[in-house]
Amino acid sequence: MKNKTSFLPQEGEARPSRCPDNSAFKQQKLPAWKPQLTIAAVLSSFFLTGVFCLSVGVCLIMSANSVREIQIDYSDKCSDCSKLRENSSNWNKECHCSVNFVLKEDILGDVFMYYGLQNFYQNHRRYVISRSDAQLLGRNVNIQKSYCAPFTTYRNGTPMAPCGAIANSMFNDTIDLFYNLNSSVIQVPLLKTGNSWWTDKNVKFRNPKSYNLSSAFAGTARPPYWQKPVYLLDEEDERNNGYVNDDFIIWMRVSAFATFRNLYRRVRRIRQFADGLPAGNYTFHISYNFPVTKFKGRKHVILSTVVWSGGSNPFLGIAYVVSGTAATLTEDMQTI
Repeated sequence: MKNKTSFLPQEGEARPSRCPDNSAFKQQKLPAWKPQLTIAAVLSSFFLTGVFCLSVGVCLIMSANSVREIQIDYSDKCSDCSKLRENSSNWNKECHCSVNFVLKEDILGDVFMYYGLQNFYQNHRRYVISRSDAQLLGRNVNIQKSYCAPFTTYRNGTPMAPCGAIANSMFNDTIDLFYNLNSSVIQVPLLKTGNSWWTDKNVKFRNPKSYNLSSAFAGTARPPYWQKPVYLLDEEDERNNGYVNDDFIIWMRVSAFATFRNLYRRVRRIRQFADGLPAGNYTFHISYNFPVTKFKGRKHVILSTVVWSGGSNPFLGIAYVVSGTAATLTEDMQTI
C-alpha cells in the first residue's frame, strides 16, 4: 500500500484546486431579479389566482351540466340471460333481450354510445400486466416468456391469440339501437370504427403479416372465454379485424377505477338522425354474453353528447372552484 504522503504535491509543483473558474456564471454573479414579497403583492396574487380558478371552475361546471346523457341499467332487465351466463358451460348458447326507453327531448349533435361496467376491477396489478405487447404488434414471439400466464397456451400446446387475462375478459355484448316511429321500427345507424385512439390503432396494434388473416393466425386458438377467434371479430371490414379491431383496442386500455365506461359506437348522422336522436320511443336489442353476477357487477348503456370540455364529468370544475375558494379565503385571512 502506497504511503499517503506520496500524493501530496512536492516542492515546486502547483497545488491542484477544486474551486470553479472565476467566471460570472460559475460564481453565480449573473444579473438576477429578486422579487420583494410585500403584503400587497402576495395578497394580489392570491386574489387573482382565486378569481381565475373560480371563473374557470364555473365555466367547466356549466359546460358539464349542458351535456345531454341517458343511462340504462340492463343487468336486471335481462335477468334470464344473466342466469344463463352464470353457468360457464353455456358459453356457446345465444341469449337476447330488449330494453325499451323513451327520449323526452331531442339529443342534438354528435351522440356517443358507451357501455359501462360497475364493480369490475381492472386495476389489479397481475391483471394489468397480463398481456403481450409484442404479440399485439403482430410479432412471432414466445408468449410463454410473457406475463400472460395462465392464459398463454392450451394443454395441447396451442398458443392463445391474443393471450392474457385482459384479452380473455373482453366485453362481448352486442348492442343495437332501434327507433320506434309510429308502427315502423328503424335501426339507428351506428359507426363501429374511428372510436379508438389514433396512436393505439396505428402504432401499438398490428396484425401478423400474411395474405389473409385466417392464415396469419394459423396455429393459434381463441382465448377460453371468446366465442370466436380474433380474425373473425369483424368479417365485414378487413381494416377493423384482428388485433386492430376498435372494440378490442378500447378494451385493452384498462381503467383505473372499478366503475368505468368505454366508447362502443357513435350515431351516424344521416336521414332521420342527421341532427342527432329525435325524441320518441327507442329499444336496445342486446345479445347478452358478458357475465357480471359472480363479481356482483352491473352493466349499463349510456347515450351521451360531448362539449368542448369533454363529457358529463364535473370533477375538474369542482376542483377549480375549491382551489379558487381556498385561495380567496387565504387572501381574506391574511388581510385580517
